Amino acid sequence: MTVHPTDADHIQTQTDANEQTKALAAESSSTSEVSNDNRHGAATTARQWQVLSQLQRNRWVGTTHIYEQLMMAGFDISLRTVQRDLNALAKRFPIEKNNANPQGWRWCDDAPLQSLPHMNLSQAVAFNMVEANLTQLLPPVILDELFPWFDLARRQLKNSKVTHSWIDRVRIEPATQPLIAPHIDLDSKDNIYHALFYQLQIKACYTRSDKSQSSEYILNPIAIIQRGVIIYLLATRTDDPEVVIRTFALHRFASVEILESAAKTPDNFQLDTYLDAGGMGFSHPLFSELPDHGKNTAIELQFTTQAGKSLTESKLSDDQTVTLDNDRLTIQATVNLTSQLVWWLRGFGSGLLDAKPQLLYQAVLDKSLDDK
Repeated sequence: MTVHPTDADHIQTQTDANEQTKALAAESSSTSEVSNDNRHGAATTARQWQVLSQLQRNRWVGTTHIYEQLMMAGFDISLRTVQRDLNALAKRFPIEKNNANPQGWRWCDDAPLQSLPHMNLSQAVAFNMVEANLTQLLPPVILDELFPWFDLARRQLKNSKVTHSWIDRVRIEPATQPLIAPHIDLDSKDNIYHALFYQLQIKACYTRSDKSQSSEYILNPIAIIQRGVIIYLLATRTDDPEVVIRTFALHRFASVEILESAAKTPDNFQLDTYLDAGGMGFSHPLFSELPDHGKNTAIELQFTTQAGKSLTESKLSDDQTVTLDNDRLTIQATVNLTSQLVWWLRGFGSGLLDAKPQLLYQAVLDKSLDDK
């Protein structure tokens, strides 16, 4: 017997199919909503992380600036979204706002860097050594950003007995008599570093070592050099038609004003080339009689064996030769003749037996020539 489906059976089948379709659609919609929520949550986290990364510790950052930076980073948001993010983040992170218009935000002064990426021990050691040895040479615009990292490095090392022990066993000791650094006007120093960093001219009141009254100069900052405890600015004066590169000790600046005009660096100037040529050695009046003021001059120094022993391990130049004859050690090398060389040779006292060229030995013996 052939069974024919009734209209009721057909309706029931269609109903079951519709229910299955609705169930699949509901499941698909639920999965899509979860996926969308995950994507939305990840996007919010990424955006808020970028907001935090724009904040600084010692300077207020405006919400408009943060908004512009996020837009440049590819976030399609509104200024209101940034404001909501900051208010939400302030409940969980040590950040604060001011009452200015437009409003500014920053990290609290005592905020630890717990919100930034983890610092490993190798990085902590590096930051610790930078803080100990290089802070005098870094401009404030960089130091302000590094201080929180220095603090984090100290905390990381404090928790590591092995690494902290190593830090306590490493020091840099000066080869000469330790001296106390002269007082430097901090505002002048900050302005000099700022001008050098952004390549701007400065107006400075400066007192030369041989003068009692200060003079006012417009300077083009070129470089910063630390020698011993003294920090020098290399610069040219705008009133100098010969554009001579001069050295200015930072502790002799009475005041410094940053100008809006761009600083000018001499063509083809290279700091390493300048230093290799003896630019910081300072000239000596006797050496002006020599070709090229004594640069790249062949010298011969005779020491007692005991006095000259250190020069057999630390050379004066790449072409240095050493000859030992009885109790006399002869060193031959090519160097720049400078006041620094003269002062260094005087430190050997009676251990230095002779020096050539004769002008070099004369400069070592005759201290009355130093002030000429």
